[in-house]
Amino acid sequence: MSEHPSPRPDASGAAPTQAPPPTTGRRGLGRLIPLLGAGNLAVYAFYLGIGAVLLPLQVQGLTPGDEEAAVANLGVVAGIAAVFGTVFNPVGGALSDRTRTRWGRRNPWLLGGALAAFVLVFVLGYADSLLMMVIGWCLAQGAMNLHHAALTAIIPDRVPHDRRGTAAAAMGIAVSVAGVLGTGLAALFTARLPLGYIVLGGIVVAAAVLLTATTHDPRGAELPERGGATGGSPPAALGRFLSALAHRDFALVFAGRALLFLGYFLIFGFQLYILDYFIALPEGLEPAAAVTVLTLVTAAGTVLTTAAGGPLSDRLDRRKLFALVSGVVSALAMLIPFFTPTWTGMLVFAVVNGSAFGCFMAVDTALATLVLPSDADAARDMGVLNVAAAGPQIIAPFIASAIILHLGGYGSLFLVGSAVGLLGALAIVFVRGVR
Repeated sequence: MSEHPSPRPDASGAAPTQAPPPTTGRRGLGRLIPLLGAGNLAVYAFYLGIGAVLLPLQVQGLTPGDEEAAVANLGVVAGIAAVFGTVFNPVGGALSDRTRTRWGRRNPWLLGGALAAFVLVFVLGYADSLLMMVIGWCLAQGAMNLHHAALTAIIPDRVPHDRRGTAAAAMGIAVSVAGVLGTGLAALFTARLPLGYIVLGGIVVAAAVLLTATTHDPRGAELPERGGATGGSPPAALGRFLSALAHRDFALVFAGRALLFLGYFLIFGFQLYILDYFIALPEGLEPAAAVTVLTLVTAAGTVLTTAAGGPLSDRLDRRKLFALVSGVVSALAMLIPFFTPTWTGMLVFAVVNGSAFGCFMAVDTALATLVLPSDADAARDMGVLNVAAAGPQIIAPFIASAIILHLGGYGSLFLVGSAVGLLGALAIVFVRGVR
C-alpha cells in the first residue's frame, strides 16, 4: 500500500499538518470507493431530481399559467435555500472534524444528516404555499449539506494520494448517473410530488446506512492530532473555517470551482423552463420528460470521460491539466444553444457540456484534496471548497431570473454562463502546488 508523500508546503512555504497513514488498505479501497460513488449518487439524485423537476413543478403549481411568476418564485425558493446549503456545509465539516465518538467522527453526521433530510422533504412534499416551500427546502438543504460535508471528507480521510483521482472519478461518475436516476424517478411522480420527495430522500438514507455499516470510520488514535491553532470551543473553531482561503492554491481552486459552478447553475436551475418556453420540443415530448432525455444523454458522455479521466490523472500525475481542459470545454459548450436554440442543439450541448463538466468535477475533487492546508481539518476545508459549489446556487437563480426577464431572455443565459465558466477554468492555470 502506498504511503502519503511528504507534507505539501502551503503558499507561505510552511508545511501543513502531517497526514496520518491511510487507514484503508487496498482491499478495503475496493469496497470503499464504490460505496463513495453510491453515496454521491444518492446525494446528487436527491439534489437533481428535486431541483430540476419536483421543485419547479411544485412552484409552477402555485401560479398555473403564469410564466413570470413561476420564474421569479423558483428563483426565490432555490436562491434562499442555497444560503442554508452554503453555510451548513463548512459548518458541518468543522463539527465532524471535532467529533470523537465510538462510532467515528463522520458516521454520526452521515446518518443524522440523511435522516433529517428525509423527514424534511417528506414535509416539503405537502407544502402548499411559497413560504412553506422556502422553509422546507431551506431546512432540507441544511441537513443534506451536513451529510454531504462528512461524505466528501472521506477521500482525504481514508484514500491515499495516488488513488484520489480514481476515488474522485467514482464520485464524478455517480453524479452523471445521479442525473438520470434523480430526474428519471422525479419524472415518474409528476402527478404525485410528495411520493417523489419520499423516494429520493429514502435513497439517501439507504446509501448512508450501507456506507456506515460496511466501512471503517477512523476513531481514537487513528485520527490526526489537532494542534493548538485548531483547539478551543466549537464556536471558535467554526469562526476559523475560512482561514484556509489565505493559502494561495486553495483560494485559486475555490475561485475556479465557484465560477464554473455559477455558469453551470445559471443554466441547470432553469432547464425545465428553457425546454418549456425557449426550445421547440418534438411533438409529444413534455418538458419534464425532455429533462430526463437530456440527463441520460449527458450521463452517457460523462461516464466515459470521467471513468478515463480520473485514473489517467492518477497515472500521469496531471490533475491541473485535466481540470483546465475539461473546464474550458464545458464553458465553451454553453455557446451551442446560444447559436443553435433547437432540440438538436440542446442534445449536442448535453453531450459536450456533460462530458466535460463531469470530468472536471472528478479531477477537481482530487485536485482540491491536494491543496488542503491541514489534513486534521479536512472536512472543514473541504466544506469551504464545497461552498464554491453551493454558493453559486444562492446567486444563480437571482441572476438567471434577471437575465431571463430583463436582459435578453434564455439565449443570453447561455452566453453569460459560458463567459463565467471560462473565467473559472482559467483560474486553475495559476495553481502552483499541483501539476
